[in-house]
Amino acid sequence: MREYDLSEARWRKSSHSNGEGGSCVEVADGFPGVVPVRDSKVADGPVLVVGAAAWSEFIGAAGDRYHREPHSTPTTRTSAPRSR
Repeated sequence: MREYDLSEARWRKSSHSNGEGGSCVEVADGFPGVVPVRDSKVADGPVLVVGAAAWSEFIGAAGDRYHREPHSTPTTRTSAPRSR
């Protein structure tokens, strides 16, 4: 398993972060072939290093689902969930 020196990593939050301490991840750019990912609330915690191709596929699938599904939380849902 390869190790990466992340001591100088520049982390950025998700563009969907609401700034209210909710669930959010940060990613670091500048690591060829991989994307380091961490929990924004635990900056000194563990880092998951994902292959760049897998990360790109994940983001694409998550984005597709985000734009396909209604944007609500269980506390704000105004209609019954769609059946599949």
